[in-house]
Amino acid sequence: MKSDSVEIALTVRPELQVVYWAAAAVTAHLLESGLPYPGPWFKPGLANIFVLVAWVQLGWRAAMGVSVLRVFASSLILGTFFSPTFFLGLSGAFGALLAMSVLGVTGLRLGPVGLSIPASLAHMTAQVIVAQEFMIGHPGVLTALPWFLIGSWITGLFNGLVACFILRRLERDGFINQ
Repeated sequence: MKSDSVEIALTVRPELQVVYWAAAAVTAHLLESGLPYPGPWFKPGLANIFVLVAWVQLGWRAAMGVSVLRVFASSLILGTFFSPTFFLGLSGAFGALLAMSVLGVTGLRLGPVGLSIPASLAHMTAQVIVAQEFMIGHPGVLTALPWFLIGSWITGLFNGLVACFILRRLERDGFINQ
């Protein structure tokens, strides 16, 4: 007998998933760029949610692809390509990826929140170092780093929790097997 319900296996090639997550990251970045934020260098970094999802779902290469595509595409769309904003974003992206890679090598089994907070802290640290070394040239900018890191910890926690929600929803709906 034939069953009334047919279960369809949902599979999307990993390359396409990277493109989907990168498109989501670019969209989040563009939406966020239009929002007011409370101070310099304090944005929630919503695009990083999709880098985290790609990391957990597909691995470090996919996360790097999403992150680099997001930085380049967003800067081209916003007209900031090769501007200081572009280099700050690129340095932050690489800082976050480096932090997640180091955590991955340790063998610790961390979820999105456990990856997001150190990645967010590394993102902010890399941006402040690049700003201090190549743009401002004054060590005084480093005195603001502790305050920036407090905000970064909060946004890292938030982004990690949102990534958890997305991953659970994808798993529940049969898009991924965790």
